Amino acid sequence: MPSAPPTSAAEKKPPAADRVYRHVKQAVLDRSYAGGTLLTEGGLAEAVGVSRTPVREALLKLEVEGLLKLYPKKGALVLPVSAQEIADVVETRLLVEEHAARRAVPAPAALITRLERLLAEQRDLAEAGDLAAVSDKDRSFHAEIVRNAGNQILSRLYDQLRDRQLRMGVAVMEAHPGRIAANLTEHAELLEAIRSGDAEAAAACVRSHVGRVRELIRGEDR
Repeated sequence: MPSAPPTSAAEKKPPAADRVYRHVKQAVLDRSYAGGTLLTEGGLAEAVGVSRTPVREALLKLEVEGLLKLYPKKGALVLPVSAQEIADVVETRLLVEEHAARRAVPAPAALITRLERLLAEQRDLAEAGDLAAVSDKDRSFHAEIVRNAGNQILSRLYDQLRDRQLRMGVAVMEAHPGRIAANLTEHAELLEAIRSGDAEAAAACVRSHVGRVRELIRGEDR
């Protein structure tokens, strides 16, 4: 039986709207497109190498996700992170993560191993200066603790915060470069509290860590 013809590079390409969606979303999350930036259909079509039709489709999807606001005949505005959004994200994180930190004790060996690996990877990325990747790994560290709590509803709720967490994380590190090292230290302290079996110390680490991020995003650093 003859083999199937090889798939061409063009056939392997994701649909045009998906390419635009990924391009814009990544640029918004890593702040290449900062809050307040007005994106035009023509500019995006040229940047990604597609027609305007898939650009419109992608922008509509991103508006539904709360990252953009569309203005007919003008383009799409990248929405800044609002004070209310910060407050909502931090409040939700504290409710979920403090509970998960307590549930992590006594910690299974597999959880400790995963957290150690994630922390080491975050250190490596910090040394390389890749803020978007550092923010992603930072978020993965916390998400691992949440998943360990064994509550799938809480895990899904926490996953819905992902984009907002990544965007806020990059913003904090850009404005406060010293925060990168501080995050690593605070993650190490949280890991040690979980490893030592101190549930209340683990919850206190989360409360201090997330609360400090809230202050920095709000510009309350002194």
